[in-house]
Amino acid sequence: MIFLTIGFQFSFDRLIREMDRIAPKLNGMQVIAQVSKTGHEVENMESHAYVKPAEFENYFQNASLIISHAGMGTILSALESERPIIVMPRLKKYGELTTDHQISTARKLEKLNYVHVAYDETELESKVLKVLSGDLKPLHKINKHASKQLLDSISDFLNNS
Repeated sequence: MIFLTIGFQFSFDRLIREMDRIAPKLNGMQVIAQVSKTGHEVENMESHAYVKPAEFENYFQNASLIISHAGMGTILSALESERPIIVMPRLKKYGELTTDHQISTARKLEKLNYVHVAYDETELESKVLKVLSGDLKPLHKINKHASKQLLDSISDFLNNS
């Protein structure tokens, strides 16, 4: 099962629309999507505007792949659970956020080899298919408490941005 989550603050129709298009190509793999406020009518995934915390945890722990915006909460949960995660940053130019900070987050975590990143819709499809074929694995595992290396890296990044 693939679990797609976009958080609850902003819509992310571009990601939802693309995963809805990709879903029929996944040989019957179930895709469960937490879609928040979307303008896209989902046809090929099981979608939920809101997922209760216990359900969210259940989906997360049973997913063979997590797909998300480049939000730190989801990323940290995937790293802690040792789940492969593909993140697609929200972009200011599409009105998905007011800044492009998710691009910076994705680039830094990709450079650290912590997450798989799809910078656009084409990359999303190819990365999803690679994960499902076994070519992409979880890249990193963290403990419930961040390592000194991770904290130092984040601190350096924030201080040099």
